[in-house]
Amino acid sequence: MAGASEDASPQTFKQGAARALADAKLQRALLNVKRGFIVKRALARSKLPEFDRLRDEARAIKDHTLQHLDLYLEAYERKVIESGGQVHFAPTAGHARDIVLRLCKGAGAKLVTKGKSMVSEEIGLNAHLEAGGIEVAETDLGEHIIQIRGEAPSHIIAPVIHLNKEEIAEDFARAHGGLPKERPLGSVQDLVAEARAVLREKFIAADVGITGANLLVAETGSSIIVTNEGNGDLTETLPRLHIVIASIEKIVPTLEDACTILRLLARSGTGQEITSYTTFATGPRRRGDPDGPRSYHVVLLDNGRSEMLGGDFQDMLRCIRCGACLNHCPVYGTIGGHAYGSLYPGPMGAVLTPALAGIDHARDLPNASSFCGRCEEVCPMAIPLPSLMRKWRERDFERGDPPLAQRFALKLWAFAAKRPLLYHALGRAVAPLLARLAGAQGRFRSLPFAGAWTGTRDLPAPEGKTFHALYAERRRSRDR
Repeated sequence: MAGASEDASPQTFKQGAARALADAKLQRALLNVKRGFIVKRALARSKLPEFDRLRDEARAIKDHTLQHLDLYLEAYERKVIESGGQVHFAPTAGHARDIVLRLCKGAGAKLVTKGKSMVSEEIGLNAHLEAGGIEVAETDLGEHIIQIRGEAPSHIIAPVIHLNKEEIAEDFARAHGGLPKERPLGSVQDLVAEARAVLREKFIAADVGITGANLLVAETGSSIIVTNEGNGDLTETLPRLHIVIASIEKIVPTLEDACTILRLLARSGTGQEITSYTTFATGPRRRGDPDGPRSYHVVLLDNGRSEMLGGDFQDMLRCIRCGACLNHCPVYGTIGGHAYGSLYPGPMGAVLTPALAGIDHARDLPNASSFCGRCEEVCPMAIPLPSLMRKWRERDFERGDPPLAQRFALKLWAFAAKRPLLYHALGRAVAPLLARLAGAQGRFRSLPFAGAWTGTRDLPAPEGKTFHALYAERRRSRDR
């Protein structure tokens, strides 16, 4: 897997998390996640009584598709060809990059406009095209900003959730040359207007447009993108060549199946009933069409996904990239996306990144979770993310190279846990002792052997009795 995920490691994650916790601007920006996405999703879900039924249907659709993925990929390819397009299968990120560069070179492209695409980020497409002498312009507002900054996105649907508008204004003033120095950039409206004016010239001049795809429909050979900006449509229709790049698990059998998932996607991600633009593209311009590309190509990326089929992590291939798990994750909400050292952050990234890049490159990510279960609760595809992260922890531990202190602590705990009488006796002795040490605050700000936790957060103290003791007392009281 190309891109930032290749650099993910325990050291880079821990360093990134420490920097994020100390970054006051980032901490202020991350409040937008709680103020925006979480509240809006809850409201959108409450207005759709059949949400849980749709969730079950969507899960069944994706499970069925994954079980017969080869057949649906072949059906999709046939329909694309029937519509006048071409499909290219890319086993690896390198193959995908080379295919796209070859198509752009064949079109004589000097300028490429891009819609938002996490897969293109995954394969490091922009740098590859630029090395081939082709200018690449990101046209999604968030992606345009991070391109200016030379950063990776910090969220899969909101790339600049880590920034405040003052920082963006500084970037625009620096990067958009030829504009008056004293122009107004103090409001969101000012920033959007300037980006629109700058990007309009790119749309008109572009030779090739590249988009991702939220869904691919085997029944019709269509690609679907969902956006809240018109950039996706302009990227698809204005250039003479349209290239769709998507991963193989984005296939669904029918348009009806796609519509089922679309009803969940925006509600889960942004709290909207549907995004401002939901665009279906099916092949190149036909005779009589007023606009559209002359050529239409689809690049289908594997990059490790076929190896997940039939295995412990196949459930992760149901992911529709809505970002709900990131929005509700207390860890992501505290440190943001860049701290993960991976293109795919948060709970979904903690499962997907080790599967694509290898546990050696991402061993700490499955441990970046409190296992509160909120990610699974809000996932529209019912992906058991905590269970999958736990499987990665088990695999990492089975490799035999966790830190010595961790191995010793787990063996010590296992020794006691296998002996119930000893375990309960130790619990009864330690719980009241810890409660007394915590005092009136009921929390520890430092504790021997727990510095990695208390260095960045308080540790709640036990109530003074074990859970079993409290449960027994309450049961006796209820019986009386």
